[in-house]
Amino acid sequence: MANTSSSLVGILQQRCPRCHQGPLFTHSALNLAHFTEMPTACPVCHQVYEPEPGFYWGAMYISFGFSTAIMLVVGFAVYYLLGDPDTWVYITAVAVVALLLTPLSLRYSRTLMLYLFGGVHYDARYATGRR
Repeated sequence: MANTSSSLVGILQQRCPRCHQGPLFTHSALNLAHFTEMPTACPVCHQVYEPEPGFYWGAMYISFGFSTAIMLVVGFAVYYLLGDPDTWVYITAVAVVALLLTPLSLRYSRTLMLYLFGGVHYDARYATGRR
């Protein structure tokens, strides 16, 4: 994988905030039995992924924002594409899309929580292996 100092790319690829190389999650988001599992530290630079006990409780607020955005986007899409159908269509569409996007929502909320509030920033020395 190519080295990049871009935090946006690191977030999108769900990589370590310090080296942008180590994965934040041990399994694919498609592995529904283990999509939440994270290693305790980065396998590349050994940055601890949980700065304090209960750190990821704050990710619930970010996840709530994602869920609200999903609800609004799907609701507007249903309204404009289907011509304001019955209420059950809105509820079903939002529920199905939200359920399908739950693994990504959880993972990206944790990723954003670590990048924004984890107190760790990109350091090129850790990305290249020189410390």
